[in-house]
Formats: sequence, C-alpha cells, structure tokens
Amino acid sequence: MKTTKNILWSLTVFYAIVTIAYVWWTSVSGERGIEWVGSVAFALMFAFSAFIAWYLGLEEKPFKVKLLPEDRLDAEIADADEELGHFAPQSLWPILLALVIGLIFLSIAFGWWPAFFFAPFLIIALGGWVYEFYRGRYGH
Repeated sequence: MKTTKNILWSLTVFYAIVTIAYVWWTSVSGERGIEWVGSVAFALMFAFSAFIAWYLGLEEKPFKVKLLPEDRLDAEIADADEELGHFAPQSLWPILLALVIGLIFLSIAFGWWPAFFFAPFLIIALGGWVYEFYRGRYGH
C-alpha cells in the first residue's frame, strides 16, 4: 500500500505540472484562449490521483500491524497469491459470451439494427455463464 501511495503521489505531482503547462501552452499558442476540454481532463486526473493517494495514506495507518507483501522487502511472490474463487476449467460460456459481445460491437459498425439480432444470443450466453454451476457438468 505504501508503494502504491508513493506512485500515486508522484502521478499527482506529474499531473499538476502537466495541467499548468497545458493551460499555459494553450492560452499562449491558440487564438481562442484556453482549450477547456483538455485542461479540465488534466485537472481531474490531478484531483483523482490526489484523492486516491490521500485515501491510501489514511488507510495505511491501520495496516502498520500487518504489512502487505508488496511493502515487505523479504516477501516472496507466493505471499501475495490468494484464493480468487473457483472456476470451471473447461467452460465454454466465457468464450461464447466474448464472441457474442464482439459480434454485437462489430455489428454496431454497420448500424444499430444488426445488434438487435444478437441480443437473444447475449442473453443466452450470459445466462449460461451465470448458471453454469447449477446445471450440466458442473452442477451441484
């Protein structure tokens, strides 16, 4: 957490410098004055990285008792390896869902109407992935 906090504070300083430089550069070089879309975007990146860094600094104090593996110098890679859950090893539902979503986005390139033809397949693939542990090979 300490490492992440330090990286985010570094990004905050970087975004502050970039924001000031961008506002100055667009006000000097453009005939219309400051370019507001980019200025607001850089200012928000500065603010959001500062918020997250401040929050991590605030939450770091309760973790002084239990250091995270990435904050210890003697930590091994396996120390950060935690259980993520259980997954069906040979499930085809995630692949089918990705295929249908890809076809939907590809069909939007031709127009909105072809995407509606893939909507039932999206519902079937999403339902199959959600309910794969209740029926079939992995049912319990």
